[in-house]
Amino acid sequence: VQLQASGGGTVQPGGSLRLSCVASGGSFINMGWYRQAPGKQRELVANMASDGSTDYADSVKGRFAISRDYAKRAVYLQMNSLKPEDTGVYYCNAQRIITQVVYWGTGTLVTVSS
Repeated sequence: VQLQASGGGTVQPGGSLRLSCVASGGSFINMGWYRQAPGKQRELVANMASDGSTDYADSVKGRFAISRDYAKRAVYLQMNSLKPEDTGVYYCNAQRIITQVVYWGTGTLVTVSS
């Protein structure tokens, strides 16, 4: 299984970006997004389970929204009201139903700067 992420870029504070991640195969219990800022550990940004339940980091609640397209094996992250502290490499993550194996996608860089 491969996860391909896209949608990163440079945006001014207050702007928006939408990240996408598509899996090459499989069915997943959880699909989500993590990020890693320079000099910091990777952290959970948002996750959506197969039952539709979601988890968000406190720092992004009310600004970011995660969604999934189960037919396309895709997960999306709509990021609004971006702040400089949202800068980092964003990685998609998926946990397969059958094997419980966790897969990581390629990172996509998000830079929020004026």
